[in-house]
Amino acid sequence: MNNGDVSQGRRRFLIGATAAVGGVGVVGAAVPFVASWNPSAKAEAAGAPVTVNISKIEPGQQITVSWRGMPVWLIRRTDDMVGSIEKLNDKVSDPQSEAPQQPPYIDGILRSLKPELAVLVGLCTHLGCVPSYRPEVAPADLGDEWLGGLFCPCHGSRYDMAGRVYKSQPAPLNLQVPPYRYDDDATLTIGLDPEAA
Repeated sequence: MNNGDVSQGRRRFLIGATAAVGGVGVVGAAVPFVASWNPSAKAEAAGAPVTVNISKIEPGQQITVSWRGMPVWLIRRTDDMVGSIEKLNDKVSDPQSEAPQQPPYIDGILRSLKPELAVLVGLCTHLGCVPSYRPEVAPADLGDEWLGGLFCPCHGSRYDMAGRVYKSQPAPLNLQVPPYRYDDDATLTIGLDPEAA
């Protein structure tokens, strides 16, 4: 073995090692750069859309997600819950949701794109307290006429399962419905309108 062979071997090793370290460096620099394209937490809080998997929400269950710094409730309504909404038309102050508390493509007494899923901003329209989800029928503290809904513990405002406020309550308006769309049967995005809207 002569010195020329040793130098060639070392040279190949050093070139290969330098290329490998350089490649790792390029990947290391590219990952944060590509990640910077995603919206920041501040941008998301300011209104970036939020996508939610709704396939695991059980009938009668409520989940909460955050959008624009507000709690947004997704309630999987049962058939009984949907049926109770129409029974309350004469007890709520704005049964057809004529006040602009929802996007224009949300209409009717259910205030939702699909009957089984309510999407509501979880802030009382009186002073912004967070109401409690009270799906039980006729509990002792809410009376025999309670068919399930949302109750604000701050000043006693009551809402039905569509977020419609009862008459003679401190809250002046129905709960807000945020803009949202279904991406497919298992996911929806809060903060974006349906493409047809």
